[in-house]
Amino acid sequence: MPALPLKYRSGEDIRKGDRVRFHGKDAEIEFVAWNVTDPDTALDWYINEYGGGVMIREPIAFGSAFIPADQLNDCEDLEFVARG
Repeated sequence: MPALPLKYRSGEDIRKGDRVRFHGKDAEIEFVAWNVTDPDTALDWYINEYGGGVMIREPIAFGSAFIPADQLNDCEDLEFVARG
């Protein structure tokens, strides 16, 4: 599981509520699962199953999509826009 905060390819930390562009669509980071000490125990499953990752919400075209932490560096279609 990641020991450090998850990051965009551009280097910024990924945070809940960030505005992003995903596959060319405006979207938002719904949650970031990487820290086992996070008080939100609902994220534990994503950490245990995938080693962490991020859930992206874009309700018009595709709904929600989860990107596992080990695939973030390869995800060219996720672009940081602004803090939420």
